[in-house]
Amino acid sequence: MRHTGPRNRLARRQGADLELKTFGSKNHSRLMRLIGVPPGQHGVVKRRKVSESSKQLREKQKLKFMFGVTERQMSNYFTKAKRAKGNTAKMLCQLLETRLDNVIYRSGFTPTRAAARQLVSHGHIALNGKKLSIASHQLSVGDTITFINSESAKIPHIDMAITRADFVAPSWLQRDGLSAVMKIIPGSEYLEKQLNLRLIIEFYSK
Repeated sequence: MRHTGPRNRLARRQGADLELKTFGSKNHSRLMRLIGVPPGQHGVVKRRKVSESSKQLREKQKLKFMFGVTERQMSNYFTKAKRAKGNTAKMLCQLLETRLDNVIYRSGFTPTRAAARQLVSHGHIALNGKKLSIASHQLSVGDTITFINSESAKIPHIDMAITRADFVAPSWLQRDGLSAVMKIIPGSEYLEKQLNLRLIIEFYSK
């Protein structure tokens, strides 16, 4: 089941910014001030030594919450990645990064992945010229995402994301105005900076 509770609390519990809040917003700024403080009325207390299994679970939870997928989806993605040729961690990252909602977010069209999922489910996005309402759809090299019409891009929080002056698209995407093309299959470099992928693979390999 997808998490629907307080997102700042969730990020503080994991001890990392999971990109669940709009960058630069008051909520995001508050989260960054408290990111090292666990949620709850007791604040920072002495905690037990964390086991290797707990570390693995924590990293898996970070990845799951970051992309907003369910436990069943994560398990299915790992199974596909394991069966594919090549490094399992890299394949898992590719499957998550090429989801339609993530590509929309990476293209800078929305402030969060949750907003991207909502944009897709409400019929505002077209893939290769055809409306698509499945947020988990996997994109291929050469696929182009656009807005159904210019009015969709004028939604306040969408317009704010699109006009962000400091936005830089990842190297595997090419953004041109209100459209974006996936140039190449993404790697795992970005997620490796945020997560310990080895622990995630070990968690699912038990």
